[in-house]
Amino acid sequence: MVVSAVADADDLAQGTAGPTALCVDPLGDPFLRTRIALPSRAATYLRRQRLVRHLDQALQTPLTLLNGAAGSGKTLLAADWAAGLRQPVAWLTAEEGDGRPGVFWAYLLQALRACGVPASGAIGLPSEAARVDHRLLATLAAELNERDQPVVVVLDEYDRVTAPEVAEQLEFVLRHAGAGLRLVLVSRTEPLLPLHRYRTAGELTEIRAAELAFTPEEAVALLELHGLGLPVHAARALVDRTRGWAAGLRLCALAAGESADPEVYLKEFEAGSSTVADFLLAEVLKRQKEEAQDLLLRVSVLQRFCPDLANALTERTDAEPILVGLHHANAFVEHLGHSWYRLHPLFGEILRAHLRVRLPGLEPALHRRAAQWLLSCGSLPETLAHGAASGDWGFTADALIDDLAIGQLFTGLRSGELDQLFAGMDLTAAGPSTDLVRAARELSQCDVERGMSHLHRAEERLAAAPVGAAAKLSCALLEALAARLTGSPERAEKAAETADELQREIPGRLLDKHPEVTALLLTHLGSTLLWAGRFEDARAALTTVADTPGGPSTVLPREESMGHLALIDYLNGWIGRAERKALAGVSEAGRPGAAQSCTDGSVTGTGIALLVLAAVAVDRDELDRAQALLHETVLLSSTAHDPVMAAGHAMARARLLLARGNARTAVAAADSGVHAVVPSPWAVSHEALVASAAHLAEGRPDRAAEVLQGVSGDQPACAVQAARALLAAGRPGAAVDLLDSIAPGGQTGPAVSVRAGLVRAQIADGAGDGATARRLVEQALLKARRERLRRPFLDARPWISSFLSTEPLRELAEGWLTPGPSRPGEPNAVDERPLSLVAEELSRREHDVLERLAAMMSTEEIAADLYVSVNTVKTHLKSVYRKLAVNRRNEAVRRARDLKLL
Repeated sequence: MVVSAVADADDLAQGTAGPTALCVDPLGDPFLRTRIALPSRAATYLRRQRLVRHLDQALQTPLTLLNGAAGSGKTLLAADWAAGLRQPVAWLTAEEGDGRPGVFWAYLLQALRACGVPASGAIGLPSEAARVDHRLLATLAAELNERDQPVVVVLDEYDRVTAPEVAEQLEFVLRHAGAGLRLVLVSRTEPLLPLHRYRTAGELTEIRAAELAFTPEEAVALLELHGLGLPVHAARALVDRTRGWAAGLRLCALAAGESADPEVYLKEFEAGSSTVADFLLAEVLKRQKEEAQDLLLRVSVLQRFCPDLANALTERTDAEPILVGLHHANAFVEHLGHSWYRLHPLFGEILRAHLRVRLPGLEPALHRRAAQWLLSCGSLPETLAHGAASGDWGFTADALIDDLAIGQLFTGLRSGELDQLFAGMDLTAAGPSTDLVRAARELSQCDVERGMSHLHRAEERLAAAPVGAAAKLSCALLEALAARLTGSPERAEKAAETADELQREIPGRLLDKHPEVTALLLTHLGSTLLWAGRFEDARAALTTVADTPGGPSTVLPREESMGHLALIDYLNGWIGRAERKALAGVSEAGRPGAAQSCTDGSVTGTGIALLVLAAVAVDRDELDRAQALLHETVLLSSTAHDPVMAAGHAMARARLLLARGNARTAVAAADSGVHAVVPSPWAVSHEALVASAAHLAEGRPDRAAEVLQGVSGDQPACAVQAARALLAAGRPGAAVDLLDSIAPGGQTGPAVSVRAGLVRAQIADGAGDGATARRLVEQALLKARRERLRRPFLDARPWISSFLSTEPLRELAEGWLTPGPSRPGEPNAVDERPLSLVAEELSRREHDVLERLAAMMSTEEIAADLYVSVNTVKTHLKSVYRKLAVNRRNEAVRRARDLKLL
């Protein structure tokens, strides 16, 4: 049977307590009986058997953790479970003073004695508050280890024990007490113990917030204890409202008890009925002093507040003592730390409803005051939220533009939130900032026509009124985006020049705060120049963005720039380089902040990189993989609106259709349907190349050559295709002349040179020069093998088949182009495994972090285990996520296992 109170002082000084027992702790204060007594449970407490059964595992594991927020019911759960045990239970509620080892262990020994587990005289008692003798800990652990029946020790509110030395001492005793101790920690935070070791060894029982939450069925049972009979479906809404929070459910149960029809009451409660309001206002608000009531009503418009912010809303100076008093009185004011508070959500909602009745018309003004105070403190997100709630859209838009935060509508970090916030903007709101925000929202959705209309109106107003450089720079950014979406390099360059001049007028701290502005602007410029075929100019702008130091706000511009750089390499025939850049872009997209790119409808996203990977897969004859990658890009709204994206998609899809023998469909797919100010030379050339290849595939070599008539060596890929057509039309001399016109140098990669070499080989073979043909095929195989480039050889069938069947060419082709040797009984196969989406190999330290991640260790636990700082672990985790192209822990572990890294 559990002893729930401490024996009298006289008993502690004699008998079972032993001669060393004291009546005071090392500070000289008497031991408090309430700290080592099981908490009492009200008659309406609901015993939840599923949690009790889970807690029963604590008798089999050395360590148990109950982790949840305040009011989640963990303390009463532990007390109810402990009261039903047959073995000794020592209960200790931690206090702030327990950060001193001597005080903590004195109380823990006292709790053990109180439950009938006397300590021998060999253990002794701590004599100093600040320290404890190691001999005491070792002796205690040894005596516990010798017990026939384990003692259960429950440490409630263990989050108050923040001293690392106490945690180390507790872990020492737990480890050496063996089967004689079962430790149960009840805490709001992660305890300073190596949980991962116990977890991987199967020696840890865990009950956390999700499990502590009430189910609808449990809510029904709880309401029954309050005299309320409701079916599960009627209680489900209440559970959803409180998210299963125990204290919230009890609050609602008390309020529902005032209603004659609880089910109707719940509907009214959801609809804003005053039934709950009457109860809470009478029991909580009206019991406060007048100044406290006024403060509570005014701060109800805030999600969180500090004394200075509360003073701004009340126009008084007494908020701090009032808030402290309300918190100490448990008046539904929760302390968040660092002088910040929040109201219980249900209480806050009722107060807001009462505010509208008691002080009608004041709510918008309170939101405006809050927005102004928050703006002065530099808290932009909350400023915008309260500015929108106040209905002052001019102020709200000005706050966004003046902070140079217009780029956040495109970066994926807060784009969805900002778009939704400004979706409610009053149509009558007028001004440069409101027009800029409207233009940004429309352009982010690729609605060029409406976006341009708002942008022109903003430019007119900017020219007519004195405005700051931030507004003008925001306008230049949108101009660059509009230029990109319309394929206008001249407009993009003008916007970039204007932005460069404006940046000199803007404080450096503001530019440093928003690196996404420059990154986005250069990305738009680079994309537009790429569209115009100015590859080297585009490469310069895009490389600047790709080399930008890492940060959440520039993840998407960096990813997109790397995707564009990959496309440039691909168009030049460097498929290996293109793939590496594309994989790096995909890895960037997996970083935090990039996840919204596909759902926001914004221009930025993983589309370019995926298209390049799809095109590379076609060249490697990995057609199913190419189809899957193309399918992913279709989900991006920018595919049909961004010129480079649309042309890239048309190129990859058409090449895939050609590879599958669908020549006529490929010709139709090659037309991107882009209407741009300036036509793209590479996009136009690609359409002609596909048309030529289709004619050639259908036996019309003369028509194939005619489509590419006039092509020169300035377009190597088209020149090679034209040479193929001329050869097929019986004009080998013209084909050689065209191949000779291709400018030598490092711009043309293997995807072009291998195809050119095969055409030359076929010409030589047709002229009877078999040795030259063989040498050229051998050179092509050597280049292609490094790149796993199969498509040129497949397109050269059946002519090349006889060459590949002879030595040494057969050996060069085996295993990647043609079937290689196999073991007896195994089929011959070509290695068609696609490269995994890993941009770089993991470092040794990153692999160490990944292994501990797979062991379910927290960031703090990994840091402790590797003897590094938490920030260092976070840096390694970001790198691991980037390299594995993921953004969550479980995804990283799953990807690593798929890639055999674990």
